[in-house]
Amino acid sequence: MTIIAIICLLLLVFQSVCFFILLSRLFRGATRFPPLKPQSPNPSLLAKVSVVVPTLNEVDRIDKMLEGITRQSYEVKEIIVVDSNSRDGTQEKIIEASKKDPRIRLVTDPPLPKKWVGRPWALHNGFLNSSKTSEWILGIDADTQPQRGLIPSLLNFANLHHYDVVSLSPQFILNYGGEWWLQPALLMTLIYRFESSGVDAQSAETVMANGQCFLVKRKVLEAINGYSCASNSFCDDVTLARLIARQGYKVGFADGAKIIKVRMYEGLKETWTEWGRSLDLKDATSKAGLWAECGFLALIQALPLPIIIIGFLFCSELNFLSFYLLFTLNSVLLLIRFALLFAIAPSYNFTKSLRELFFFLSPTADIFAVIRIFLSATQKPRQWRGRIYNEN
Repeated sequence: MTIIAIICLLLLVFQSVCFFILLSRLFRGATRFPPLKPQSPNPSLLAKVSVVVPTLNEVDRIDKMLEGITRQSYEVKEIIVVDSNSRDGTQEKIIEASKKDPRIRLVTDPPLPKKWVGRPWALHNGFLNSSKTSEWILGIDADTQPQRGLIPSLLNFANLHHYDVVSLSPQFILNYGGEWWLQPALLMTLIYRFESSGVDAQSAETVMANGQCFLVKRKVLEAINGYSCASNSFCDDVTLARLIARQGYKVGFADGAKIIKVRMYEGLKETWTEWGRSLDLKDATSKAGLWAECGFLALIQALPLPIIIIGFLFCSELNFLSFYLLFTLNSVLLLIRFALLFAIAPSYNFTKSLRELFFFLSPTADIFAVIRIFLSATQKPRQWRGRIYNEN
């Protein structure tokens, strides 16, 4: 047996194991909750929610968040915008908005302590400044676009299924061709590794969450000392959700594509740099688990297309059984990848632009998405949202 044949056989064995792991995850997704729909205000939920919005130099993208959150009805007791000393006019815009909606209140958070990341610090201060009578804390990011009926839909879903925490996957707004090509490949790394939205995780270590829209019971935050348990995490949403799940609380992750949208980053470069920096979730995962997931992604997401291309180019030279089986397996994996592409299409805001055709080419970006996860897994972020962090 040649060296190439042995390599093909080893790849076949490892990929086969990963293939069945992937199938087990995808089959669970077939029974997931349907996407949440907008719901009408419910008088029984009067003033149940304190909304907390962390901001830092968000003047160019906060308008639609303010428009959407102020359209929410009487479930919202207060909207606390915690600003980290923005210098671009964000605070002035918040003050102006508060004149139109008295529920809006601007809070400037204290200087960032050591071993705290800016976002959880802002959320923590928002929680500390919130009304003691509100039953829920809803963290909302400044780059989101809440749709009408978001909050009653969230509350009713949480109460119906007895969740202590619910976060939502949004509908993504993409503008440039590079984003449409790379961003779905990066998103696919999460779908391959963890349960999809609408599926209850089987263990605390596989819980997924999205801090862009993160609803948590006040009593839960009080029990765990607010956001301090995720103080130095660059993926504080997942870190917090998994800690809460380990405490025995029920954590849900739902499809919110119909009730919240988000415009995260501008262009290919920013998507690669900013989102890719935290997508490995290393702050919420053990080192062994992280590298096992990286290996899984390499085998199941990055390699299928290159192996198929090699097969077509050198099929006459690779004339042995292990390669034929490997080629067949990777063809099936690529078919699954394209099927998943159509499955996640509702999570994107299509406007019939020609740039959106790059979405259907995103499987060709898979190898780059997996490389980005590997790079991120080896590095601790030193810069985030304009802040520089030292090793402490």
